[in-house]
Amino acid sequence: MDLTALQKENERLKKENRLLKQQFFANNDGKTVNVPKQFQPIFSEAEKIVAKYFSNAESNPSKGIIEINQERYVLLRASSLSVDFLTKIKDLYADKGEEEAYSIGRNFLFDIAHVLGLEDAKNFHDKMDVKDPISKLSAGPIHFAYSGWAFVDILKESNPSPDEDFFLKYNHPYSFEADSWIKSRKKSTKPVCIMSAGYSSGWCEQSFEIPLTSVEITCRAKGDENCTFIMAPPHKIVDYMKSESTNNGADVYDVPLFFERKRAEEAIRESLHEKNILLKEIHHRVKNNLQIISSLLNLQSNYLTDDESRVLFKESQNRIKTLALVHEKLYKSEDIEYVDLAEYIKSIVNLLSYSYDKEYIDVTYDFSDTKLEQFEIEKAIPCGLIINEIISNAFKYAFPKMLKGEIKIQLLKHEHRFHMSIEDNGIGLPNNIDIKNADSLGLELIDSLVEQLDGEVKIVKHEGTKFEITFP
Repeated sequence: MDLTALQKENERLKKENRLLKQQFFANNDGKTVNVPKQFQPIFSEAEKIVAKYFSNAESNPSKGIIEINQERYVLLRASSLSVDFLTKIKDLYADKGEEEAYSIGRNFLFDIAHVLGLEDAKNFHDKMDVKDPISKLSAGPIHFAYSGWAFVDILKESNPSPDEDFFLKYNHPYSFEADSWIKSRKKSTKPVCIMSAGYSSGWCEQSFEIPLTSVEITCRAKGDENCTFIMAPPHKIVDYMKSESTNNGADVYDVPLFFERKRAEEAIRESLHEKNILLKEIHHRVKNNLQIISSLLNLQSNYLTDDESRVLFKESQNRIKTLALVHEKLYKSEDIEYVDLAEYIKSIVNLLSYSYDKEYIDVTYDFSDTKLEQFEIEKAIPCGLIINEIISNAFKYAFPKMLKGEIKIQLLKHEHRFHMSIEDNGIGLPNNIDIKNADSLGLELIDSLVEQLDGEVKIVKHEGTKFEITFP
């Protein structure tokens, strides 16, 4: 093909494109919205602006592009966003029952459409350079008509005010959603114009800057004469629905709320936060009560005359303080289900070191290979009490004549089990000691606490004493 032929073909295509643009909205008779008389001048002006906007249409299938006024658009089959979509959702969630499946599909479509309405409104408000709410609203129904959603007939009882008295009642005589059901020869038991409700409420919410929702109260897809909607602030919509009921208040409608799931999650999160505060307060009070018990034991010990009884009171005090410590850690923690076990163990050792006046004992820790920041409270408490018994025993008996002693505490994780060892270089335990049959409350407690952890304990006697404990 020579250059002259290419030029002719180019001109032919340009002419064809111009004709297509003219014919795309050729059937428009100039009336794209019906509104009460007092709003007609504003909407008439908006019709001119939106008509001009849509007159500048470009289509280039070879690049997959449809542009209107330099904004890219996409065409979607109406049924895929209505009857086909809801049918598929009901199939996917058949195990949850038809009602819940419908609710899932409805919420998804409403949220998507509400966002589209918000964003399209924002875009048009900038293009039209309008400020007052009615002018911002005016382009919405006209854009709705040009983009194939529905024709909008705003009824005279409407009160579009920028406050909680906002009320809009309107019909969609040619809703794409109702038509998709009718053309598929399916009859719904519920209103189906979900995206229309979401889009229109999103546009109005952006225009009036107040939260709004829309409910379809009659629908052609279920045999009604019109697809009729009412729109209002969410907290007032139910009252309007009752007054609009055609069945002595017996009609039941779903009230769509923008991002209802998100709001539910926020409510759950707020409730959880409140419960966390309450539980922290409980931990705080438990800690205080344990400290009171410890103080009472301390006061009582002042009246004891024999040293053995005082030692027993002191041991009981330390056990109570160990329990109080974990509640203090939980009270100060961000997460009340977990405790930093490494920090907890060190706090117990520091408490015992001060209590037994053994600051000269060198205690080292090895937690390097194990993440202990979030240790379950159910395991942390018995672990802390085990540490309390073993370290107390070492401080009392392992270093009778030593000016410098050493204790090593190690906690590692290997193949889904924790391996905890507490080792000292003291004089060691008697050779005949048996933790299962020990005549010692401390050793009995250790054995019982290890069982509570569903673990195992072994005592190694070599150049001191070493407790090896494993648990899941």
